[in-house]
Amino acid sequence: MSKSPDAFRTISEVADWLGVQAHVLRFWESRFNQVKPVKRAGGRRYYRPNDMRLLGGIKKLLHEDGITIKGVQRILREQGVNYVASLSQGLDEPAEPAASANDNVVVPFTSKPAPANEQIKLDLGDSAAAKPKPETPAAPPQAQPSVPVPETASEKSEPEYLDESPLLGGIATQAWERTDFDDQLLKQIAPVAKDLRAVLDRIENRTAG
Repeated sequence: MSKSPDAFRTISEVADWLGVQAHVLRFWESRFNQVKPVKRAGGRRYYRPNDMRLLGGIKKLLHEDGITIKGVQRILREQGVNYVASLSQGLDEPAEPAASANDNVVVPFTSKPAPANEQIKLDLGDSAAAKPKPETPAAPPQAQPSVPVPETASEKSEPEYLDESPLLGGIATQAWERTDFDDQLLKQIAPVAKDLRAVLDRIENRTAG
């Protein structure tokens, strides 16, 4: 600083000395009632050397030691202003730069490849069409349990008397297969007419039942 150590400093000069913004000093003034700069006409603030040392100690506790505002308030109450001011940098020592030279180096970001089991596979539909799916061998046919097949209606409705004619034999079989009858055939049928009538009755009973 070009001014003498005992000279008053403006808020911008103190902010440059500490390496903070001017609004930070006004904020600290609202939180720590021990900070009392001289205010002139127009509200301009002027800081005395002791004010600067107090602000330097507060900055160290907050920014370097990581103590909270309430913690610094407790230290001011318990250990006093002089202790906090003793932590400050020298009035002729400029604030250390907030960022080192390495902070200006741009390091390209390279994403870490995910393990094979965590990579996501995107299927756009072409790969599925290009690669035929493996054929799945057909399962051997299983033996079906034998189930009795119920008789259909046509089988039930078939008249049972179709098998009755061969039982009569002889002239009765001939009469069974004919639709025209002459006298000679009727005479030949007469002896078995009684048996034929019984067969017909039985057929009618089965059909009706």
